[in-house]
Amino acid sequence: MSVPHADSLFFRTLEPPEGWEEAGREAVAASQRARMLDAVVRAVGDRGYANATVADIVGLAGVSRRTFYEHFDDKQDCFLAAYRTGVAVVIERVVATTAATPEDDWRERLRVGLAAYTAVLADHATFARTLLIDVLGAGREAVELRQRLYEQFVALFHTLSERAAAIDPAIAPVPDVFLRAVVGGIGELVQQHILSEGAESLEELTPTLVKVAETVIEFGGRRA
Repeated sequence: MSVPHADSLFFRTLEPPEGWEEAGREAVAASQRARMLDAVVRAVGDRGYANATVADIVGLAGVSRRTFYEHFDDKQDCFLAAYRTGVAVVIERVVATTAATPEDDWRERLRVGLAAYTAVLADHATFARTLLIDVLGAGREAVELRQRLYEQFVALFHTLSERAAAIDPAIAPVPDVFLRAVVGGIGELVQQHILSEGAESLEELTPTLVKVAETVIEFGGRRA
């Protein structure tokens, strides 16, 4: 059975517990799906969303058009599935990393969370471009999905801000409107870095992102 690339963002996410080679019919379907999710990200990364076609996707995935339509309605359905799956991986990585950090050190939680974010995007550079750039040309539903991702990050920063306020009496919880500005600003900085330097070096941006977020959390809701 053909399996997805081992370094694909979707390989470990959809891999059956017993492994690709040992599993049965369900694993075949999971393997096909993982390969198509990987393929749509690569096709869009190479050609742009508007120019990428179902033919590109099935060619890169090594599946038939019939198999494609057994899983997805059209190109956008496949793209959105890849986006949702990849976003879940990114969020899970950030949450798991911060959860392993002491609760009473909000600055360290902020640092390791943003480090995890830039690391997973650097490890999966093509998806990083999809996450922040290509999605903007994939229609209203894709843009709305991107906005929901931003709200998930706002919620993470909200929790961090509340924890900082509980630890330091001089810090007050930051209004969500400020936190949305932080998330949007981080997205813009990451996007600019991808366009100018490439996603592979995103970890170099981590200290800047930490400083931006730390400043807003420390002073954005500061008590007089």
